[in-house]
Amino acid sequence: MHILVTGATGFIGTYFVDTYSSRYTITPFSFLKDNIETLEFQGVDVVVHLSALVHQMGGASMEAYERINVTQTVALAHKAKNAGVKQFIFMSSVKVYGEESTKAYTEHTQCIPVDAYGKSKLKAEVALQRLNDKHFTVSTIRTPIVYGYGVKANIKNLVSLIKKMPILPFAKIYNRRSMVYIGNLCHLIDVIIQKNIAGVFLSCDGETLSTTELIADIAQALNKKVYLISIPLFEYSLRLFKPTFHARLYGNFEIDNSHTKKLLNLENPYTVQEGIDSMLEEE
Repeated sequence: MHILVTGATGFIGTYFVDTYSSRYTITPFSFLKDNIETLEFQGVDVVVHLSALVHQMGGASMEAYERINVTQTVALAHKAKNAGVKQFIFMSSVKVYGEESTKAYTEHTQCIPVDAYGKSKLKAEVALQRLNDKHFTVSTIRTPIVYGYGVKANIKNLVSLIKKMPILPFAKIYNRRSMVYIGNLCHLIDVIIQKNIAGVFLSCDGETLSTTELIADIAQALNKKVYLISIPLFEYSLRLFKPTFHARLYGNFEIDNSHTKKLLNLENPYTVQEGIDSMLEEE
């Protein structure tokens, strides 16, 4: 089977190409380096579209999200369908649901995105679903935070903090947050390719972690002794002055992908601890 992968040199794309290049013939495509006007789909069976303008903590313009996450995505899908490609897999995000919630999000939860990134991903999802038919399968994967070796942004910053600070004010945080190890996510992509099933799928590890548990697991994998303490004033200050950061540390963002697992007969090949150990293997 011949697969075209956009974003093949990114975090998820690198893992997928390295892991599955022995199973598939993989052609990389970069929107930064290659020209979509000259892109040929001869012999391509599946497009795995990973390229995107990801969520920016500092923000990005709605126009930038629209151009990259919607316009480019839909143009790629139209060209693939017209060329006879059989399946289009779109990497979306749980940000299409909105922000933190006391209830677990499922494949059927109503989507009410609040930021430009989530809105752009949902708009692309809707446009792509209109292209789905018996000849062109559109499969959408919504992911929470993806972690693994080479991860950047928030997880990388947390690992650096744990390595540097012997005492951290993150004890007794009882929130529930879903994440997904990159090996489990790419396994889902592989299963969807094999089964050629349309629809919306959720990817997550088999358990949620509180911020306290996540820090403890990372410290254990690093063989680093970290003392966690509780400072109510610290949480209050974050809530008041850094509400977005507070929500990420103390809020709930839980995913229930029971429908995905049942439909695909899916089992994650890696546990959370195996994923964390792999992420930190060269630390």
